[in-house]
Order: sequence, then structure tokens, then C-alpha cells
Amino acid sequence: MGYFGVIDTETNWFDQVMSIGAVIGDEESLRPVAARYYIFPEEAVMGGMYEGVLLLDTPVRPLHVSRGDAMEDLSGWLAGKGVSSLFAYNAGFDRNHLPELGGFSWFDIMRIAIYRQNNPKIPPWADCFSTGRMKRNYGVEPMLRLLSGDQSYQETHNALFDALDELEIIRLLEKPIGEYIPL
Repeated sequence: MGYFGVIDTETNWFDQVMSIGAVIGDEESLRPVAARYYIFPEEAVMGGMYEGVLLLDTPVRPLHVSRGDAMEDLSGWLAGKGVSSLFAYNAGFDRNHLPELGGFSWFDIMRIAIYRQNNPKIPPWADCFSTGRMKRNYGVEPMLRLLSGDQSYQETHNALFDALDELEIIRLLEKPIGEYIPL
């Protein structure tokens, strides 16, 4: 049985990471097996668009630590579970904000989700390029609404809940992890 990681970050007004949500998923079931949530107090105090949801009641207690301590803990935790691949929706953003995790292979969930040939839930009337790539409305919230059929779903913009939502997108796409292309 193999595992992979799903990462989401939230940034402050100065484009500094203020929180990280990390979920370890099972490669077979595409379900979560463990999670971590980090809040960086020094960066969070500067505020950001989603600072109001930093302290939501999450499935795991947030660790209020420095970025350095978080990166050390996160890297060790992932390696301890045998994780070498990290997934994120629009993964380039998260990878660029987390250079400390450069030793992992990064994969972009969005690269699979937004193509008609990979996502049978994209309706025939959706505005797509000739390549099958959606032109608009393909963020996490509209994509999860499309895949789940739940039009009431709203993204929380809490890093842990968003990482769980991104894992759910992987599960609903029903594509084996091996079909994702590394960045």
C-alpha cells in the first residue's frame, strides 16, 4: 500500500505562507489516512484574505510553530509514511511558496481535472479550448461542485480543509495516481 501527500497553503497580505494543510492519502482508496495543520503565528498576525478561517475547528489540532519547525516536522512526517509525491490544485503556487519541500515530486491536480478527456463530468456545453482544456470556472470550488454534484459546496480557504477538498477531487476524478504528470 502506497501513500501520497496533498498540500495546501494560505498566504498573508505580503504573500508569505501563514498556514499549511497536509493530508496523506492512500493510493488505492484515494482516501485520507492522516493530516497535519500548521499555523505560523508571525506570518498570521500580519493578516490576509482568509485569516478569519485559520482557527476553524479542524479534524486535527493546529500546530502553532515557526516555519522552520513546521518544515522540519512536515518533511519528517511525510518521509516517515513513505511519501515522496505531493499533490496540490495549482501546484506551482504551493511548490513555489514551499521551496523546503523541493526534494519531493510535485503533481498538479488541476492539470488532470480541467481537461475534458480526463474529466467526464465536464459538460458538453462547457467553454473549452480545442485541446479540451476548460477556459474558465475551474477553481477548486467550481470543480468540486462539478465533480460531486453538490452545488451548495463552498470552499473554506482554510489550508487543511482545502487539502482535504483537493484529495476529494482526486478521488472523484477516479484516475490512478500514476496518471498525474509531475511539474
